[in-house]
Amino acid sequence: MEIRKLNVTDAPAYYDLRIEALRDSPDSFATRLEDAIRRPVEKTAENLALDNAVTYGAFTDGALCGNVTLVRNRTPKLDHRASVVAVYVTPGQRGNGIAWRLMQELLRFAENWEGLERLDLMVASENQPAIALYEGLGFEKYGIEIKSMKTSEKYIDENLMVKFI
Repeated sequence: MEIRKLNVTDAPAYYDLRIEALRDSPDSFATRLEDAIRRPVEKTAENLALDNAVTYGAFTDGALCGNVTLVRNRTPKLDHRASVVAVYVTPGQRGNGIAWRLMQELLRFAENWEGLERLDLMVASENQPAIALYEGLGFEKYGIEIKSMKTSEKYIDENLMVKFI
């Protein structure tokens, strides 16, 4: 397995994995599948080139099978903070430590990003495997955003978690 930063040439593979993630785990993401499908792959490439964000990908046998993104806040009073978003591993590769390795790589990067002090994330309160992963990496729950997301069938609460670096 290889873990590395994604770049604009990875946009088609990342786009495809994102569509898979939204189909497989719709309650884990704020983005709706139908909106992501309408979004051109060029927009994905633009996002991979942002200077305030980094996305790591995990590859097995040359295929992208997992990802995680860190987005730093650009507001001067908040630029000591960044958000961990879009964490996903394809179902066939789960249980192999890929999310752990992706997060470790992201944490190494964050620790060396000048001025960055705090990492935030939100995770569906029912997603116990993800919560256990984040707690194992030193994230702490500090609250719950009740009815954070709403689908046609239900509301989804999210745990608010933080790690100071």
